[in-house]
Amino acid sequence: MSLMGLVVFPSFFLCFLVLAYAPHPAHASSRALNVKNDVVGDPPGQGLCASTVIAHGYKCQEFDVTTKDGFILSLQRIPAGRAENKGAGSTKKQPVIIQHGVMVDGMIWFLNGPEQNLPFILADCGFDVWIVNTRGTRYSRRHISRDPSSQEFWDWCFDDLSAYELPAIFDFVYNQTGQKINYVGHSMGTLMAFTAFSEKKLMNQVKSAALLSPIAFLSHMKTVLGDVAAKSLLTEAFTLLRIPEFDPVRLPPIKEFVKSLCNSPGADCGDILSAVTGPNCCLPPSPVDILMSHGQPQPTSTKTLGHLAQIVRYRNLAKFNYQGPSTNMEHYGSIFPPVYNLTNIPRDLPLFLSYGGQDALADVEDVQNLIDRLKSHDANKLNVQFIKDYAHADYVMAVNAKERVYNDVVSFFKRQV
Repeated sequence: MSLMGLVVFPSFFLCFLVLAYAPHPAHASSRALNVKNDVVGDPPGQGLCASTVIAHGYKCQEFDVTTKDGFILSLQRIPAGRAENKGAGSTKKQPVIIQHGVMVDGMIWFLNGPEQNLPFILADCGFDVWIVNTRGTRYSRRHISRDPSSQEFWDWCFDDLSAYELPAIFDFVYNQTGQKINYVGHSMGTLMAFTAFSEKKLMNQVKSAALLSPIAFLSHMKTVLGDVAAKSLLTEAFTLLRIPEFDPVRLPPIKEFVKSLCNSPGADCGDILSAVTGPNCCLPPSPVDILMSHGQPQPTSTKTLGHLAQIVRYRNLAKFNYQGPSTNMEHYGSIFPPVYNLTNIPRDLPLFLSYGGQDALADVEDVQNLIDRLKSHDANKLNVQFIKDYAHADYVMAVNAKERVYNDVVSFFKRQV
């Protein structure tokens, strides 16, 4: 097979691939994983509410949200704190939507004890909390007409998440609550927000946004395995092999690719989180085992990986490049895909950005480039937090994230009256 050119492979995907197949300590074999419809998930009949939230004494509601392009998303609501005895959240409560990153799902926010998890913290602080599960993950593996085994089901990238998923979720929560909405995103959850905001989407519904490990540019990623991955994987190969679903749990070609990476000189799969995300300072013991026992990683589309790779290769943030002038012209009316202009983000939209000095993915230089694009933002609307010893995974798994990040997020939201 002849393939034209190497495509850089963003190494945060590599992290989850190696999590699935790299050698673990012996006790990792005790993890309890259940398979439902060939996807790692919960026992039949259990969603995120039943498996995780209600067990900790919180009320929880499950909803289905259908996007304009036909995907049926699973959305969970925690309407009240654990100490409250009301049957539903008060309409006076500020709603908060929480969006995860790539190749994980809403479970990523519940990996520590209830006093340390952001959704529970927000609920206990009086917010009406809504947890998103992106298309293709275990709880959102449905479509009005397409089957997950089809090529068409996986024909999407983060352009579609920005254009269809976020608007559908915001519309639903706004109609349920009648209030403007605060937003939390981590990693690709921040990228979805930046691209939507730059096109003035959601402006009638969003109140503020807290963006953790913000991703808009990927030119300075610093990872041990990133260079090996970039030289080893051609994302076009998965397209040519007709592998539209990128599932690191089930697909043999990906498994073999990971094995080859782990056997490369200098590749240390024994410390994969540090090698890929940067040296996280404050994770709980055995973080890889925790991720795996909670059903991570989750599938995504190969097209999404290719799109993120384009950010690295072309060193800008643009819509998906179909690699052909005629196809780009068909989609966009131009030879090259449009660039997302972050200076178009409304300057009076309250933003809270938190980034870490050890983050190998949301690298300091790339985040500073992002902040520079926001230099015309109203000074009192842009809040930037820098945590010197935090890396990428600390923002969702650190045992001290409540004290170092989440309390500031809560305070930021409470100021939005």
